[in-house]
Amino acid sequence: MIAPEKLLEAAKALEPQLQEWRRTLHRHPEVGFDLPQTKALVKKALTEMGYTPQDCGKCGVIALAGGKRPGKVILLRGDMDALPLQEESGEEFSSELPGKMHGCGHDMHTAMVLGAAKLLKEHEDEIEGTVKLEFQPAEEIFQGSLDMINSGLLENPKVDAAVMFHVLAGMPLPAGMVLVPGGGITMASCEQYHIVVHGKGGHGSMPNACIDPITAAAHIHIALQEINSRELDPAGFGVFTTGRFEAGKASNVIPDTADMWGTIRTVDPEQKVSALIHQRMTEIAQGVATAYRCTAEVEFSDYCPCMVVDTPLAGNALTYMTELLGKGAMDMTPLTGGKPGGGSEDFAFVSHEVPTVSMFLAAGNAKEGYTYGQHHPKVRFDDSILYCGTAAYTYMALRWLAEHQ
Repeated sequence: MIAPEKLLEAAKALEPQLQEWRRTLHRHPEVGFDLPQTKALVKKALTEMGYTPQDCGKCGVIALAGGKRPGKVILLRGDMDALPLQEESGEEFSSELPGKMHGCGHDMHTAMVLGAAKLLKEHEDEIEGTVKLEFQPAEEIFQGSLDMINSGLLENPKVDAAVMFHVLAGMPLPAGMVLVPGGGITMASCEQYHIVVHGKGGHGSMPNACIDPITAAAHIHIALQEINSRELDPAGFGVFTTGRFEAGKASNVIPDTADMWGTIRTVDPEQKVSALIHQRMTEIAQGVATAYRCTAEVEFSDYCPCMVVDTPLAGNALTYMTELLGKGAMDMTPLTGGKPGGGSEDFAFVSHEVPTVSMFLAAGNAKEGYTYGQHHPKVRFDDSILYCGTAAYTYMALRWLAEHQ
């Protein structure tokens, strides 16, 4: 198997190509399952490397490296979708599409897995088993992973272990640092909610002839905070956030309806906390709406489970990343205290099916001018670390397959 230092050199030599892929994707962000240009770039690149990429699900792509020697199968995931966000980063390669931005770093992930694909193809005879490369859509809406699983992602050949990296911006960490979690639940579950408050619209000068859904919705929003402060176990984790509130189009019109959208996050695999939040949100929304002569509908959708990291695989990952990067790899447990983070990731669906590890790669800190974090319109990512991610994906796959015959 290629030595770690040689692999890093090979990955570093790919840096111009990695940046070209990443910046092209960044200029042309696409969201959800609607990724025609992104998918075309990925399939073209894979084909030019000698792969035969296959469609998987609504918009996913998979390719296989190795398979010439017997062994297990390891999955490497790179997500491809962007956010419905207007970019304000000031990068010279900023989004050319209004209202769309790679504000979470998925363009980085796609480029890194393409880089790993190239290195794996060059060392294909050394692969003791098979590497399945996954390019996934719709991570931001928590639908892409499950769609690909339902379309056979984990079969033919059957996957034995799965790996993902996620870049981090704006964190006080050296660029290129790999963080490896311990085992157990490391990220929260997440689901969407939508509350519709129905009233009776009319002219703003005659509120007495109307039933104002905005007033009711505002009181619902305030009343829902009581669940967090008074009904959930302070020692546990359960949070919901209303991030979007819409009502009306004109300043002198009372609308018929008001809408609220948000997310619920827990670290309860049995969903008991989620069930309590569902019940109380529904009761409060409908009760408060009634008090203000309105009615309310509450819907829950797009559930994504909590991420479960396999303890032995996480141990392997820390060993391999230390071999590759030395002090450039670290156990993130001292940073988190072993507690799950509040963020969510739809690769969690995979983690409930096969042993999985989700690692993080620092991609710029405030001292280096990377001030903002993920999902901010001004977020920037240091793409000089792309080769680190490429090498990390590649070494993780080669090393794990060699050790798990």
